[in-house]
Amino acid sequence: MSKRVALAGFLHETNTFAPSRATYAQFEQGGGYLPISRGREILDRCPGVNLGISGSLAHAQAAGWDIVPILWTGAIPSAHVTRDAYERITAEIVDGIAKAGPLDGICLDLHGAMVAEHLDDGEGELIARVRRVVGPHVPIAVSLDLHGNTTRRMVNEADLLVAFRTYPHVDMAKTGRRAAEGLGKLMARARPYAKAFRRLPFLTSIPWQCTSIEPARSLYAEVAALEQRDVASVSYWMGFPAADIEECGQTVLAYGETQAAADQAADHLYERILASEAAFAGRAYEPDEGVREAMRIAGSANRPVVIADTQDNPGAGGDSNTTGMLRALLKNGARKAALGMMVDPEAASAAHAAGEGAEITIALGGRSGIPGDAPLEAAFRVEKLSNGDLHATGPYYGGTHMNVGPSACLSIGGVKVVVASHKAQMADLAMYRFVGIEPTDMAILVNKSSVHFRADFEPIAEVVLVCTAPGPMPLDPADLPWTRLADGMRLSPKGPVFHRPMLREKREA
Repeated sequence: MSKRVALAGFLHETNTFAPSRATYAQFEQGGGYLPISRGREILDRCPGVNLGISGSLAHAQAAGWDIVPILWTGAIPSAHVTRDAYERITAEIVDGIAKAGPLDGICLDLHGAMVAEHLDDGEGELIARVRRVVGPHVPIAVSLDLHGNTTRRMVNEADLLVAFRTYPHVDMAKTGRRAAEGLGKLMARARPYAKAFRRLPFLTSIPWQCTSIEPARSLYAEVAALEQRDVASVSYWMGFPAADIEECGQTVLAYGETQAAADQAADHLYERILASEAAFAGRAYEPDEGVREAMRIAGSANRPVVIADTQDNPGAGGDSNTTGMLRALLKNGARKAALGMMVDPEAASAAHAAGEGAEITIALGGRSGIPGDAPLEAAFRVEKLSNGDLHATGPYYGGTHMNVGPSACLSIGGVKVVVASHKAQMADLAMYRFVGIEPTDMAILVNKSSVHFRADFEPIAEVVLVCTAPGPMPLDPADLPWTRLADGMRLSPKGPVFHRPMLREKREA
């Protein structure tokens, strides 16, 4: 008899230090994800896209399940999800599941690092509400981002949590499929697995979490290798190190036929990660230094030098509008350079009002109140206009159709700037091409991204550099003003130890 399974998703990665919150309107628009989708829209929009829900749906269809699609939505990372957005979306998912009738299983596509205005653990609360309506015996499987700040409540309320294994996240759909496959096994066995959950004592910088470099490359190979014999599933979350909550950080979770098998796998991986702590490191440049190095390399290169403007990464909560790297390009006389994307709706509107070929004098970007950043007041030429429609076919977005609102290519000196109206992380070559910039013809590309861009840009790049212009996502988590992190957490690999203010006062007394 066919299994009846509900599918739903609610994705947000929350940087509690970021300047802008996630409203319901942001979830409606999607910001690099699909727009909010309900019922049949999920079945129509998700196939062939690199998202967890897509992989889960593909497995469900192949397995012949009776699929009950509820709601799927995601918004680009930012500060807290507003209470209004969280409660409206969560209520629609929970009510939809409650009204769906008898179900054999639930498959959820979540992020794992959602913080709402009124809740530290957005996913844990959502899973708990779903659990209350379906009861203790209906298995719940969840696909999660590698950057999830996985909580004890999430582990307790769900039967299976499965994490991405790549950063850039080229395996989102594959992870959704693994979650659905695991749900199928849970429905067939009619009993839960034993669980072993471990929390690491240090945070890591996002650029050095990339799984195409060490130590993450070897660690994730080991994660997959541990799934054998009595070990059903192993996940490693590197965490999102910009959420000022107690359970922010790296975690390991193993499921097994026996508690001993789960414990052994989790303990082995925990010790391997701990032994690799010092290796989570890399070279980063100040803006002028990085641009000069890029110009030096580009002088004899046949491919573009790609710079990650990591501290204004919209995929980590930035508003994608700081001007530090643009100023450095202009100051150092960079030629054949392009920067993307600068999100400034007013600048895009001015460009559209003036028309292609016009010159406009505007104050571009710099509107997030970041210390050390400000709008760049200058004259720009409007090279090309776009309505913002683009098809991102690279490995990260995986075929996603998105709209970033009225957009333009503006030029100044030897630099071209992609200006858009809606946030989306610069992680696809199409995000230059839709405004007439051919990225392979450039000498230098500056991408407002930390790692995801590598999936589509490394094959065309001479080299990738990381730069630290002012932005809301510091390269080093130790630079953030933490107040609520777990006491004793190391703020970076082998770095300073955090102590909560009240506990510190007690120690000093």
